[in-house]
Amino acid sequence: MIALYNGAAVMLVFLIFGCLFRAYLGPTAADRVVAVNVIGTKAVVLLCLVSAAFQEGFFLDVALVYALISFLATICLARLVLQGKRRWGEGK
Repeated sequence: MIALYNGAAVMLVFLIFGCLFRAYLGPTAADRVVAVNVIGTKAVVLLCLVSAAFQEGFFLDVALVYALISFLATICLARLVLQGKRRWGEGK
């Protein structure tokens, strides 16, 4: 069962790097915000996998706090992007 957790964790890490690449190259700011949100979600899933692999409930608490912080960061980034568009006259 540990091999399954390890394989899933490695796959998630590769997917996180793919999202990081998308956040770097994203043609629009919205693509970057979505990529950062997906990275946060995948990090939470990775923490849950670590919790299951080590059979430690503490990692679930960390995952929950990280999910809340990630949500707040996504809201702040989206608001920042929206304010930037209003400042430059792109959005109404």
